[in-house]
Amino acid sequence: MKKTILTLLAAIIIIPFGALLLDNSITDSQLHILKVVALTYVGTALLSFGISEVSKNYSQVDKLWSIIPLVYIWIMAYMADWQPRAMLMAGVATIWGIRLTYNFHRRGGYSLRFWEGEEDYRWEVLRKNPLLKNKTIWTLFNFFFISLYQHGLLMLITLPMIAVIGSDTTALGMADIAVALLFVGLVIYETVADQQQWVFQNEKHRLRNEGLPLNEKYARGFLAEGLWKLSRHPNYFAEQSIWVVFYAFSVIATGSWFNWTICGAILLILLFQGSANFSEGITAEKYPAYKAYQKRVPKFLPFIKLPSILGGSRIAKANS
Repeated sequence: MKKTILTLLAAIIIIPFGALLLDNSITDSQLHILKVVALTYVGTALLSFGISEVSKNYSQVDKLWSIIPLVYIWIMAYMADWQPRAMLMAGVATIWGIRLTYNFHRRGGYSLRFWEGEEDYRWEVLRKNPLLKNKTIWTLFNFFFISLYQHGLLMLITLPMIAVIGSDTTALGMADIAVALLFVGLVIYETVADQQQWVFQNEKHRLRNEGLPLNEKYARGFLAEGLWKLSRHPNYFAEQSIWVVFYAFSVIATGSWFNWTICGAILLILLFQGSANFSEGITAEKYPAYKAYQKRVPKFLPFIKLPSILGGSRIAKANS
């Protein structure tokens, strides 16, 4: 657990600065836009931290996960005078945001008392971790990781739009349309995965609540059919891919495969590695058949098994 936290915190410092050193092509106008977005980020992160500390609900960032990136993106689109490529990026990102916001809403994530609503079960598990049991340590973790880190990441994944703004590029073309269609296709893929999980969990809980017998599918406890037969986290696979594809707009705009705004996509992949490892440690404890499922089915990429970047087995052990 300690290694995972330190890796993620170090990455958010090293990767952006390293990318800037390798590609220092940011212009004064882009820097001005970045400053406006960064100020918005700082204010939002501090607000989330304050609300979470008062309410003791540590899913304040989760509530904004699909909303605050759209704020950044539309700020940038406005400051870019509604450039066509920026507008296309804002449009597809809005489709992503509306869909994900709805999915979080139907799970009970929002409440009229905005500081309430569902809290991610993993925060409760983390609060019991020996490393984080101390109140002061947990407050620092909330400030630096839950609030600053995660909000920083949500800002960074939107920054390919800055690379697009003011670049000497060709006009909006078929490559942009192809990337936009791929982006929307991944949103659809994620929607199907979330819907399959939603149907499965609702039916499992209905059967249990009504005292009805569970067949093998539901007695197993976790979903292993549909897209979940191809990878253990098809929704996570889509979410990571969505922001890699978003970065591809900047590749088209700049004519270069590498620019400093790639750091958001890289950091998101690292975060999902750690998040998936942590979740799987909990699930494997709860459901005995899950370990066999892990051996049989790839984590993210359908049909392709890759080694974990952050060491899943060690994280699972840390949570036991």
